[in-house]
Amino acid sequence: MRRLILSLFLCLQVLVPAWSAVSEPDPALRELLRQAIESSDSFTDRYDAEVWLTLNSERTARYVPDPEERLTILRQVHYEARRASLSPELVLSVIDVESAFDRFALSSAGAQGLMQIMPFWLKEIGRPKDNLMDIRTNLRMGCTILRYYLDMEDGEYIPALARYNGSVGRPDYPRKVIGRWTRVWTP
Repeated sequence: MRRLILSLFLCLQVLVPAWSAVSEPDPALRELLRQAIESSDSFTDRYDAEVWLTLNSERTARYVPDPEERLTILRQVHYEARRASLSPELVLSVIDVESAFDRFALSSAGAQGLMQIMPFWLKEIGRPKDNLMDIRTNLRMGCTILRYYLDMEDGEYIPALARYNGSVGRPDYPRKVIGRWTRVWTP
């Protein structure tokens, strides 16, 4: 019995440090999260920022391996979504479907960036030199366009998302976005 207890004790001495090493977050990521939380001005309180950024950083890690870029995207998504009175999770869903979080995505139709903005919009608003691959520019334009279509469609998501995607009358794209919103991005 003594040997068994001694064996268990020795095993625990070896396993406990290994478990704690696995469960400890990466110090560099911890610091990036701390900085992101401190500088997130679109959140009403620090705790909300910490929870939202941590949860969504984990969810987007497979798409955006660089933690600094990931947190930059998430902070900007939250800021621009709130600025446009949109759910940040809806915007994450649009990005997931449109570009899989590839800020340099380019569609066969010419749409660019995270939210797949068509370049003609830059000429339309008199800013032809803006860069749609820039995270802030892309999110600002994408959220503004989506908000406009939601207002145009009296808050109805299916037709607004179809307009956003240029697929009016076809429900596949809106259903895909709403599916991601409800099954993946809503906590």
